[in-house]
Amino acid sequence: MGDMTNSVFYAKNQRNEANHAGEFGCTLEELRSLMELRGSEAVIKIREDYGDMDGLCRRLKTSPTEGLPNNAADLDKRKEVYGQNFIPPKKPKTFLQLIWEALQDVTLIILELAAIISLGLSFYQPPGEGIEACGTAAAGVEDEGESEAGWIEGAAILLSVACVVIVTAFNDWSKEKQFRGLQSRIEQEQKFTVARAGTVIQIPVADIVTGDIAQIKYGDLLPADGILIQGNDLKIDESSLTGESDHVSKAPDKDPMLLSGTHVMEGSGRMVVTAVGVNSQTGIIFTLLGAGGEEEEKKEKKGKMQDGNMENNLNKAKKQDGAAAMEMQPLKSAEGGDGDEKEKKKANMHKKEKSVLQGKLTKLAVQIGKAGLVMSAITVIILVLYFAIENFVIEKKPWLPECTPVYIQYFVKFFIIGVTVLVVAVPEGLPLAVTISLAYSVKKMMKDNNLVRHLDACETMGNATAICSDKTGTLTTNRMTVVQAYVGDTHYKEIPDSDALPAKTLDLMIHSISINSAYTTKILPPDKDGGLPRQVGNKTECGLLGFILDLKRDYQPIRDQIPEEKLYKVYTFNSVRKSMSTVTKLPNGSFRMYSKGASEIVLKKCSHILNAVGDPRTFRPRDRDEMVKKVIEPMACEGLRTICIGYRDFPASPEPDWDNENDIVTDLTCICVVGIEDPVRPEVPEAIRKCQRAGITVRMVTGDNINTARAIAIKCGIIHPGEDFLCIDGKEFNRRIRNEKGEVEQERIDKVWPKLRVLARSSPTDKHTLVKGIIDSTQVGQRQVVAVTGDGTNDGPALKKADVGFAMGIAGTDVAKEASDIILTDDNFSSIVKAVMWGRNVYDSISKFLQFQLTVNVVAVIVAFTGACITQDSPLKAVQMLWVNLIMDTFASLALATEPPTESLLMRRPYGRNKPLISRTMMKNILGHGIYQLIIIFTLLFAGEQIFNIDSGRNAPLHAPASEHYTIIFNTFVMMQLFNEINARKIHGERNVFDGIFRNPIFCSIVLGTLGIQIVIVQFGGKPFSCSPLDVDKWLWCLFLGFGELLWGQVISTIPKNSLKFLKGAGQLTHKDEMPEEEMNEDAEEIDHSERELRRGQILWFRGLNRIQTQMEVVNTFKSGTSFQGALRRQSSTTSQHQDVTNISSPSQVSLSNALSSPTSTSAAATAGQG
Repeated sequence: MGDMTNSVFYAKNQRNEANHAGEFGCTLEELRSLMELRGSEAVIKIREDYGDMDGLCRRLKTSPTEGLPNNAADLDKRKEVYGQNFIPPKKPKTFLQLIWEALQDVTLIILELAAIISLGLSFYQPPGEGIEACGTAAAGVEDEGESEAGWIEGAAILLSVACVVIVTAFNDWSKEKQFRGLQSRIEQEQKFTVARAGTVIQIPVADIVTGDIAQIKYGDLLPADGILIQGNDLKIDESSLTGESDHVSKAPDKDPMLLSGTHVMEGSGRMVVTAVGVNSQTGIIFTLLGAGGEEEEKKEKKGKMQDGNMENNLNKAKKQDGAAAMEMQPLKSAEGGDGDEKEKKKANMHKKEKSVLQGKLTKLAVQIGKAGLVMSAITVIILVLYFAIENFVIEKKPWLPECTPVYIQYFVKFFIIGVTVLVVAVPEGLPLAVTISLAYSVKKMMKDNNLVRHLDACETMGNATAICSDKTGTLTTNRMTVVQAYVGDTHYKEIPDSDALPAKTLDLMIHSISINSAYTTKILPPDKDGGLPRQVGNKTECGLLGFILDLKRDYQPIRDQIPEEKLYKVYTFNSVRKSMSTVTKLPNGSFRMYSKGASEIVLKKCSHILNAVGDPRTFRPRDRDEMVKKVIEPMACEGLRTICIGYRDFPASPEPDWDNENDIVTDLTCICVVGIEDPVRPEVPEAIRKCQRAGITVRMVTGDNINTARAIAIKCGIIHPGEDFLCIDGKEFNRRIRNEKGEVEQERIDKVWPKLRVLARSSPTDKHTLVKGIIDSTQVGQRQVVAVTGDGTNDGPALKKADVGFAMGIAGTDVAKEASDIILTDDNFSSIVKAVMWGRNVYDSISKFLQFQLTVNVVAVIVAFTGACITQDSPLKAVQMLWVNLIMDTFASLALATEPPTESLLMRRPYGRNKPLISRTMMKNILGHGIYQLIIIFTLLFAGEQIFNIDSGRNAPLHAPASEHYTIIFNTFVMMQLFNEINARKIHGERNVFDGIFRNPIFCSIVLGTLGIQIVIVQFGGKPFSCSPLDVDKWLWCLFLGFGELLWGQVISTIPKNSLKFLKGAGQLTHKDEMPEEEMNEDAEEIDHSERELRRGQILWFRGLNRIQTQMEVVNTFKSGTSFQGALRRQSSTTSQHQDVTNISSPSQVSLSNALSSPTSTSAAATAGQG
């Protein structure tokens, strides 16, 4: 956040303030010092300096009720004097910095050194005499022209290193740019409610100015500092600034100070904004952070985030830094942009275990890396020994001092070959593929209404095995309408005519609904003719207000008569009360309290009920039971939400003790009970069916009545009649999972969750317990990957705990959005299914890339290794290897990572954490194509000169010109990779590899582009690429041998997997530990011990191969930091997914697919998924 930017910004503000102090009654400095006070000190200070809140508003030239005049000149003046509500961003890394970072790659450094040594030696001319005495070594200098071209190889290596670096840096740069774009999009969506010129409007957070009157409500994240003018039961969570986890009660006469970055946990109110941007409390902390120098800041933040960021045991100062990093985002900070998001990611990495893919990829990369190192070391050792033995032992040459430079040139050449083997072995394109795939998916997911806040959530979603969804707004339309009512001893199945109701009852009911609901809730006329009226605010209250309008009455006159300031006491709705009550003072001095809430809760507090003429009669417990049976249950069974409305009168004196809520909200008189319908979204049943088909269990977790919840669950298809499932409420859930001491026990949760489908009347704690219980469970073989949706402030803990947290973009509170990984911009469950599809697509894209890359790597390493050992020279030169590396890493990752997803991705089960990354089908493809390529290349290497009737390129001297022979080998190798790239598009053994190829223009253009460049390299590459131009005949042969890959691919897909028993081991290694008992036993029958041993050997051999591959990548990955790791994660999951599919589709597993198609219980399906 550069200290410069901030101090300049601040200094400028100071000057402006001096110039304009006269225009407003408070200076910036006064307000800043006022906001540093807390509690009663602040109240006293306001009294002393301003008289009262109205005095402060007058000095700020604003009206506590009307707000600021909506006048652009005045707003600009305020921004000039008091600052804007945003924080100057931290500068992004420059392209040069990114290049410098890319250069830190160990393998690249080794290559650069080798190239520089090679360059240096090529310019060193050994003394002429005695050269013949250097034996075979001297053959290298036979041609004057050639020896002068010796520098070309070193230069070419440096050039290709430069290419790799620039490509890497460019990718990092574009990734960062996308990230900032995403961040600003999140910020633009953040709006806040303020009063301007008497009308309440929503404005972007950045447009808030000092003097604005902001309306605050439950769930808001405060965007600026302010002082409370009027509040109802307001409680704030200030832990982000103070570290105190207890909620702080706020009231204008006790503690009116509200600080930016804190969360409203209960209640509502209005505040006058007194400090914005860098002058707000959070902004000041940010400024301090920036002033300590960037390095300090990075270290500090990192440390803090790892310490668990928001833990209360951190001291206050640390707390503030952490808070700033986490909470500043809503202020328009672009620092929120990257620094913030990255910090968040860091926090996230500690918060959640590695994502499936990352875990697997990291492991794979390390293995490949180790193997690559070993292979390259062996290559160098063999070359050096061979050379030394041939020259000094067999030919008994003495080591002559003048020959030393010649020998050193040979050793450098050997070293370069070794490094090249390593370069090719390590798939450094892996993190790139992951990043590209993710960035592409995230961009496209925006269109599918998924705003991804943490990149890795995208891939994790592909492995989700369970979704715990809210009901209201996610599965339903969140458009509430009253459709039934029980008034005056009569149950109306549709809205009654207002004349049919007793006048007294009607009057009480209308007053109760109008007054006892948030005044921000309104019904507005429709946007377009013939549309439905717009519902603003709390949807349940909108339903009730709509009921008044349906009765041909209006709520607004009553609200005008009793404005919000005149309400005597408000007990706002929260998840514990499940009801809301408002007290008003009647003209005669007595009090009347209106209450509304969940019917079974409010009815328990009712002692009377209004009868058919509107008079109260006693309401005994048995009357209540009868009413529940005859009215409430039938309504709930139709999926209606039942709300009971009641009231109670209190005498003027003695005035009741309003803080003793239990004595106040009791002994009520019931006015009516209404049934509110919230229809299921039409697309939800289909979306849920897709989830179930994809092996994902959907559970509904709702605060609603159990009967309502069950009815909606049946409509959605979460439960089907005749299935063995559980629908329980929070109380029963807690009874089943807690022991006598009231502690939650994992074994008890394990008995409940597999069959649980609906959890009703649940508290946020229940939701968190359930999510944690499912994640921690070891009952099913796979560790469950859980996604959770939430919209309320209290859903925060569950959203954070889940593997993927979805917050609602429309109904969601700021707190929920902060805690989430993905924001659903349309609040729709079917968008979650899209997220699953994209997640699986990421995994698949990375598997495709791995399958392609590992084939190239295995072949290139074996060719370089054996070629070097037999002919003392790698058939593929260092520069050629780097070009191949570029094709298979950068280009292939682009081509294969941008495949669009298809519905077929949802036709299989999730892969799970324990599935190996390389499935059996992939293994078969890698080995099969590897064998084909090796046969072709070795045939060309050892018999190519006879076949094509050309000079042999083997055993060429040190600086010999490029031979046609080796050019054919290089060209054929590249052609085979190009055609194999088309094969790699399918990883589950499908035959039609061209299916949907034109839907991916990037893929087509990359394949054609690579072909074009290859032609240029071969025909005009000459010395740097060690190529000699080929005629049409030879080109056609190269193309034909490459095309053979496609035909060979068909042959490979014909080989049934079960005939390759040894491969099974590679694929299924990790399953053994995680299969449920029954399945283990079944397996034991089919596999005899000798076969098991065979598998084990196979596995080890494969692990070795994998290792080679990964080495390089890893180096890169770790170098490039967070998002790469995220990327890495993703990959691993991909493969395992494949495996699943392949298992299911192979003939040997027919029984398994049958098992899958029949409706089974969760556990059976889970076991099948691992088969």
